[in-house]
Amino acid sequence: MTQDNPSIEDLLKNQTAPAPSASHTAGADEGAQEQLSEKIVHIEHTGLEKEVEQKASQLGLGYVDFSQAPIDREALPLLSREEMKALSSAVFLSRDGELRLATTNPTDAVVKKMEELANSARAHAALYLISEASLAKAFETYDRIPKKAKIQNAVSITADDLKKYEADVLDISSLPAKLSTIPLTDVMTIILAAAISANASDIHIEAEEKGIKLRFRLDGILHEMATLTREMWGHMISRIKLIAKLKINIADTPQDGRISIELPDDKLDIRVSTIPTAYGESVVMRLLRASSVGLQFEDMGLAGKSFNDLKREVERPNGMILTTGPTGSGKTTTLYAILNKLNDEETKIITLEDPIEYKLQGINQSQIDASHEYGFAKGLRSILRQDPDVVMIGEIRDLETADTAINAALTGHLVLSTLHTNDAAGAIPRFLAIGVKPFLLAPAINAIIGQRLVRKICEQCKEKIELDSATLGRVLEVAKSIPTNAGASIDPADVVFYHGKGCDVCHHSGYKGRIGIFEIFTITPDIEKMILEGKVSENDIKLAAQKAGMLTMVQDGMLKAADGITTVEEVFRVTE
Repeated sequence: MTQDNPSIEDLLKNQTAPAPSASHTAGADEGAQEQLSEKIVHIEHTGLEKEVEQKASQLGLGYVDFSQAPIDREALPLLSREEMKALSSAVFLSRDGELRLATTNPTDAVVKKMEELANSARAHAALYLISEASLAKAFETYDRIPKKAKIQNAVSITADDLKKYEADVLDISSLPAKLSTIPLTDVMTIILAAAISANASDIHIEAEEKGIKLRFRLDGILHEMATLTREMWGHMISRIKLIAKLKINIADTPQDGRISIELPDDKLDIRVSTIPTAYGESVVMRLLRASSVGLQFEDMGLAGKSFNDLKREVERPNGMILTTGPTGSGKTTTLYAILNKLNDEETKIITLEDPIEYKLQGINQSQIDASHEYGFAKGLRSILRQDPDVVMIGEIRDLETADTAINAALTGHLVLSTLHTNDAAGAIPRFLAIGVKPFLLAPAINAIIGQRLVRKICEQCKEKIELDSATLGRVLEVAKSIPTNAGASIDPADVVFYHGKGCDVCHHSGYKGRIGIFEIFTITPDIEKMILEGKVSENDIKLAAQKAGMLTMVQDGMLKAADGITTVEEVFRVTE
């Protein structure tokens, strides 16, 4: 019988030869013995590899021999050395949408890991069987790959860094003095710590002719905190760009970045925006706290008929609910509060946002991407193919998006969105102006919310106040205009108004926190008739809504002032 691969015993037998003559040297004997050893090793390797190849065929797996096939050095680090050892596996290819993982022991854990890697790389994966010799070759290759230097903490800010300055910024009025005494590397850290302590929504750092102005937006109002030197600013802008992963060498083009910090009891996302100005770059950082999305529908600040009207419309299975108001009026927060109310295991909710400001548990959130032509209109059409019950669209900007949203509302979906108009009544003329058909609009709308944010009186320094005659006269006009069927009223003769005199808790502003003032506009038969006729003015719509019992924002605000929540001056400031 002939054999392709003779056994080691046969090889040794065939090597039997006559006794060497005197002419053979000791060197020749050693050379023959070395060749014999190499042949034995080769046959052993070939035999073992054939066994592994046969086993792979039986298991329905691929087979590879790393002594013959190359290993992709870019793919190999997809598993750490510890993972390679624990799984007896190595990734030997990852490119062009294909991923290959080789193992000596194809267990469920190996298959699960391969699927995780494939999902992460969005690649098609396949499992191969290898010998112990090939696995050793993979480890040898891994150890020769240059290791990347570990990123130093100098280009990041952690919760521990912020905690170091926590006590120093309890009184933010001391910030200017602190900024002049700490190392330059810690300036950005103490500014962030102060902003968090003051519950600021934004940090503005603006280059001006004579210096760099630092301002915090507190309860919607900008407050100047300090002036920085230009020497200090050069270091700060570089550090901000490093932390936010922006390009340090670009100063003449706007850039956008993001910083995430895990706090002990919260998560802080910071959206960073830079623009070039006449005296250098200006930076705005918006502080987004994960806990801010916990606002419940019942805590929005609605009461009486307004609360009942909106609650009824939110609980309907289909239709459209819109929030209106200028930038910074709390529209997105209101939509998130509604989503929190609707979010349960039986409801599929998908959002389309620009950008995603807060992550919501149990809700599918999608972000538009103009660079890939994934805008609101195209994104909404894609979302509707995902069989949602509730859809939230960040903003309706054009006819295509409006038509798609309205048709979704008419075909069994509850659609939430925002529209930039001054008040709720202005939404209807706005829709008609961009070309929406009246016979589709009227039955699609459930409710339109007009809103603003007013500052709340600080509870620590709250005190009674006497209104002057001019202000009291304006309050009387608002009180008289409240509809009798609104379920609320004000009697200025009996009501007591308050303000905050200013204290350390509210940074001497007299206000602490904000609350919404609303007008809830629902479609009545009279309003529907007006829409269908197509002859709609904002004033006519508002009058018809008030006749049906709608409170306007100024009326709702005055009711909150009468309850001691905010001040009369604050209500007039944001509504007029």
